[in-house]
Amino acid sequence: MIVINIDPVLLEIGPLAVRWYGLMYVVGILAGLYIALPYARAIGLLDEQIWTAFGWGFVGALLGGRLYYVAQQPLGPYLAEPWRILATWEGGMAFFGAIFGAVIAVAIATWRYKLPYWLLADAGGIFATVGQAFGRIGNVVNGDVIGYPTDMPWGFVYVHPRSFVPEKGVAYHPAAVYELLGNIVIFVILWRLRFRFRTPGMLFAVYLVLYSASQFILFFWRANEIVGFGLKQAQWTAIFVLLAC
Repeated sequence: MIVINIDPVLLEIGPLAVRWYGLMYVVGILAGLYIALPYARAIGLLDEQIWTAFGWGFVGALLGGRLYYVAQQPLGPYLAEPWRILATWEGGMAFFGAIFGAVIAVAIATWRYKLPYWLLADAGGIFATVGQAFGRIGNVVNGDVIGYPTDMPWGFVYVHPRSFVPEKGVAYHPAAVYELLGNIVIFVILWRLRFRFRTPGMLFAVYLVLYSASQFILFFWRANEIVGFGLKQAQWTAIFVLLAC
């Protein structure tokens, strides 16, 4: 088994804590911009359009990702302490929610500022795939994206007291690693197809199809609650998104 003994808190300065989870999201955003910006410019987007959409999409993704995660949890603790709804440092972001939030926010921005929505969406698919891949590294450190207990030799055993796993010392399927590998595969496919489509929005549609298909498959190993017909919430969402695409 692979033992993970990393403190999710990278650095503490008085009451402030810098966490690996947050740091990797910052790195993911920077890496996503580094990869997606040249592509966005190559398909004719102006820097002003890109940064306007990014600002709106970033806020929408944060709110959507967190609210969608909270909506899938028992609501009692959040109703008792409403401030915890935005406590992302506790772990918990649903990437489908981030996609929905960003799509809605960018749609509002494009309507308000007369921007080319589908070209921005194509660039956004490249950005999202890269950013999420780095975010999964933060999940690996946290232990907040895990699979079922396993006896496979690549099972992750979390032993640090502040890890998020339900039980220390138990080997789990490293679901965050599976997600990371899925992101890499999706990125390679998107990168090879990025200039193949003549219709704006097609690359984004391919991204949604690939991501939804990966979630439907990978969640069979994710230790999440089954909500109906043997499937989990993310799998039902993936089916909905596939049908919409």
